[in-house]
Amino acid sequence: MTIRVRLTALSVAGTAALGLITAPAIAAPIRPQDTDQVAVFGHRGASGYRPEHTLASYELAARMGADYIEPDLVPTKDGVLVARHENEIGGTTDVAAHPEFADRKTTKVIDGTSLTGWFTEDFTLAELKTLRAKERIPAIRPDNTIYDGRYEVPTFQEVLDLRERLSRELHREIGVAPETKHPSYFAKLGLPLEPGVVEALTRSGLNRPNAKVAVQSFEVGNLKELDQVLRVQLVQLISNSGAPQDFIESGDPRTYADLVKPEGLREIAGYADVIGPDTKVILPVNVDGFLTKPTTVVADAHAAGLKVVPYTVRAENNFLPADFRSSAAPAAFGDVFGFFRALFDQGIDGIFSDQPDIAVTARDEFAATHR
Repeated sequence: MTIRVRLTALSVAGTAALGLITAPAIAAPIRPQDTDQVAVFGHRGASGYRPEHTLASYELAARMGADYIEPDLVPTKDGVLVARHENEIGGTTDVAAHPEFADRKTTKVIDGTSLTGWFTEDFTLAELKTLRAKERIPAIRPDNTIYDGRYEVPTFQEVLDLRERLSRELHREIGVAPETKHPSYFAKLGLPLEPGVVEALTRSGLNRPNAKVAVQSFEVGNLKELDQVLRVQLVQLISNSGAPQDFIESGDPRTYADLVKPEGLREIAGYADVIGPDTKVILPVNVDGFLTKPTTVVADAHAAGLKVVPYTVRAENNFLPADFRSSAAPAAFGDVFGFFRALFDQGIDGIFSDQPDIAVTARDEFAATHR
């Protein structure tokens, strides 16, 4: 069954129960309410300080001032959406320490890449709940490892419930920016992501105009389908190389580089509200990692009526352009404030960051000097 058929069936059969309205997406402001400041997206929560995609990471991001928290979504064997960066969980949970799941280790091809490990689609939710999260990059973030083993793998609904609770407690609306991971791959397995996203957002009262929600995808087809049943912001993610997986599989020759040309941006504006490009799409680097001339992508996207929210600023030298590194030590913090300023100077509308507290400080300082 195609995504279109699945979503159409959901929108018709589930309208009474879920309150779905099959209408094009209606953009809501990506920036914080009543301000021209750049919106801060807590990338996988506050993943610079807690193991990513845990309720603790999301909560910390909100308390640090993030405007949005960002869960990546993958399904379980029984079709429940959970928050993991990838469906392979060997690097983000303690599954390898569970002998009862040793026989689940396998090799799969995900979007053309062969991966060996344990995969969420081979576990029921009850089984996943016996696992505990751990830091994905301990060599870069050794301090985060003290939290290894403390947190469960959360469901999307649990993230939405946390968002609601924190919005009440903090007296400001906390946004949510779920990313649909590998939608074509999961559709082929009979575990499509889209119906669960629509259902959860609707159940939580968030499938409405001006809801502080931004649904993301690196693919194009599923965003076009979601545009028919969601009334929230949709974000076309843009890698600095390659092409959308659904383009590859359908034989469409276009790449991400084509999508950020004026013609491609105008097409995106027909189904999405925002582009989420890699920072290198805006501020390219040379072979030595130093910044070169900025592109015109931000201006071109704005001309097409799109907002621009690049990913991802991380404070560690390992992730910064060479211009902003403080030393050769990968885990040491560099001049991340300088990198933020360089991005803000391009006129972006939001930014993903693993350290949302630093992003908020950089944003506020920039806004204070550009009034």
